[in-house]
Amino acid sequence: MKTPVVTPNAPSAIGPYSQAIVSGQAIYVSGQLPIDPATGTMPDLAADQARQSLTNIKAILEAAGATMEDVTRTGVFLTDLADFQAVNEVYATFFRAPYPARSSVEVKALPKGAKVEIEALAIK
Repeated sequence: MKTPVVTPNAPSAIGPYSQAIVSGQAIYVSGQLPIDPATGTMPDLAADQARQSLTNIKAILEAAGATMEDVTRTGVFLTDLADFQAVNEVYATFFRAPYPARSSVEVKALPKGAKVEIEALAIK
């Protein structure tokens, strides 16, 4: 069984997908663009975009009854790997050791011209 997670505290999906799906004890959070759900705007800098994407993930997890401590894996998508260090610095403020497993990849483009998109898997 799968149950969608919906919260107004994170941006709505921009396509045919859910903000997150709960299946058993797993919470699969869709890639979060750095959109502020209150204003619909996106910051310019990659570090600020990472902060907003992670804030969106945190809001979705809270709506599912979980926390950032429950995150076991993330995927970070960057349009420029030169932003890797700046994103890492922000990322480290949202997690503590033991950190989630993670992949980070450079992609040609992201929806809405974002520089950063982050997805997560949490187990509660």
